[in-house]
Amino acid sequence: MKAFVDKTGCISCGLCISICPAVFTFDSDRKAQADPCDVPEGSIKSAISARKACPASVIDIEY
Repeated sequence: MKAFVDKTGCISCGLCISICPAVFTFDSDRKAQADPCDVPEGSIKSAISARKACPASVIDIEY
C-alpha cells in the first residue's frame, strides 16, 4: 500500500501530518508529501484516516 499527495491542491494545513506522521511530512515548500516507501503495517489505519480527513481531498492511497 502506498500513499500519494497531489501537491498542486495541498493547502498546507498539516492535518495529515498530525494524524499520520510516519507517512506524511512537509516538503521544502510546506506542501504535504507522502513517504515514497510502502505505508508501514502499523500506520495503515492512520494513513487511511488522514486521507479521509484531508480538507482538500488530495491524498490517494493505492492498495
